[in-house]
Amino acid sequence: MNKLWRSGMILTVVSFLIGLGNYAFQAVIGRQLAHDGEYGLANNTISFAGFLGLPLAIAATAITHYIARYAFAGDDARLQGLLAGCRTSLFRLTIAGSALAVFLVNPLSSYFNFPRTSLMMVALLCVLAGLWSSFATALCQGLAWFKRLAFIGFLGVCLRLAFCGVFVPLYPVAETAVLASVFMVLANLVLIFWKKDFARPVQAISPWNRDFVQFFIVSAACVGGGYFFTQGDQLVAQRYFSPADRDAYAAAERLAVALPMTVGPLLIVLFTHRSGNHTSNALREQFKLLGLYGGGLIGGAIALIILRFFCLRLLGRNTPEAAAMIIPLAITMVCVGLLQAFAMWALASRWLKIALLYGGLGLAYWVTLLCLGRSPADLLRVMPIASGIALGTLLFVWAFAIHRHKPVVPN
Repeated sequence: MNKLWRSGMILTVVSFLIGLGNYAFQAVIGRQLAHDGEYGLANNTISFAGFLGLPLAIAATAITHYIARYAFAGDDARLQGLLAGCRTSLFRLTIAGSALAVFLVNPLSSYFNFPRTSLMMVALLCVLAGLWSSFATALCQGLAWFKRLAFIGFLGVCLRLAFCGVFVPLYPVAETAVLASVFMVLANLVLIFWKKDFARPVQAISPWNRDFVQFFIVSAACVGGGYFFTQGDQLVAQRYFSPADRDAYAAAERLAVALPMTVGPLLIVLFTHRSGNHTSNALREQFKLLGLYGGGLIGGAIALIILRFFCLRLLGRNTPEAAAMIIPLAITMVCVGLLQAFAMWALASRWLKIALLYGGLGLAYWVTLLCLGRSPADLLRVMPIASGIALGTLLFVWAFAIHRHKPVVPN
């Protein structure tokens, strides 16, 4: 288990540096996109691209789980067959996902009040780029290549900053900022240097058996719930807020959502290890990771609240409106981060009912925001309460399952 801790710490430290790079990205676009709500529009478009790319995120989560199971069990034949089969499935999913995104982009962009067709074009580019980068992430995570995953993430944020530093000052519009997120995906090409570690001539095995389909459906609920909890509020803001309110909200929201993202690598390690190992000895170490995650989340929220004026000043967005939003957003993101931890544990443990509950809670949370959050004040009043109720509900059910469930090693 020392390897588990070492991997978690390395990935967390590098991810902290990646977080600083993303903060620098926000600082650049925060200063360059200083008119007509372009800053908020850029962040909301990136979130919208994530919404369109949910099917692939779901598939990547399910694939990660099975890669980790086969790798831990030492079943190399099934592992290599699965990887070969996933590449074939991914090609088909690319075509299907692209067609679905093209079909949905116009009605959804109209509903959420995106003003320009060009924004939707770059959002589609984000979706297409994300199709293949998600497979690379699933591969690294499932095989516990956390150092490689950290390197790819660090290289990606460097590419994002380079693109942003060159092109956003020349073309200070939201589209250019979103394209920086497409450019960073090129970092995944470094996996070519390690292809000998996983590219072997084997017969492809289709992952789409009954067990995988069942887990895929539950993963859909879990990943969808995670999106609604962490990014659904941005779509609400895009639908209802004025350009000035969107800019202020985007600045505060980007700082708050960095809290679960900064300690999120601990969940990546936890999910991979829990997917493959349910033994009692592993259980103790996995709980330690959960405790470290929770402590980091709460400590980060306290630090953000104390330093909120300084952080906003670095973004070039130090307004009274944005500063007032930080406290309720930080409280919300603590609840959301804890919800995510319990849900990822449940999914990796194959406690499917709890994962489904999390998805349902995420959808209910987002619908509540969409119905009641028609102004910044209303949205920020509802978010901590709704996320707190969801956390209390899931925690009660999760603790009951921990008490009743005996750890078993998967077949």
